Amino acid sequence: MKKLLLAMSLVCLSTLAYSQKKESKEKDTEVPAVVQKAFQKAYPNVKAEWENEDGNYEAGFTYKGQEMSILYNAQGVLEEKEMEIKVSQLPSLASSYVAKKQLGKIKEASKITKANGTVMYEAEVASGDALFDAHGNFVKLQKD
Repeated sequence: MKKLLLAMSLVCLSTLAYSQKKESKEKDTEVPAVVQKAFQKAYPNVKAEWENEDGNYEAGFTYKGQEMSILYNAQGVLEEKEMEIKVSQLPSLASSYVAKKQLGKIKEASKITKANGTVMYEAEVASGDALFDAHGNFVKLQKD
């Protein structure tokens, strides 16, 4: 019985150690110097957590008390900016759609501005992220 408990404890510890190591690797994304330079030019002295997102680089950070993320391509060109907003700031059509389709409570909301100026809204619901255009018309549901 003692050997079984010892073996189970070792398995649990090794699993825990592996998952922590894997998590830290994801946060240690190597970001090209040109991308870091573009970010520092736009947001001097701001520290960000970087993630690799399909060949692009996403910086998550807080700026002037607001949660934000910026997405750059590998050449340091801005692709999009995402700012967290209050759920009440979503277009009314978006909120209505979530209620009508019974997608659940909106956990978080954000405003996404693409490099070309196009605005979209994102509502995080239980089944994923519901995306809406600038007027609140449904675009798609990105499943987690």
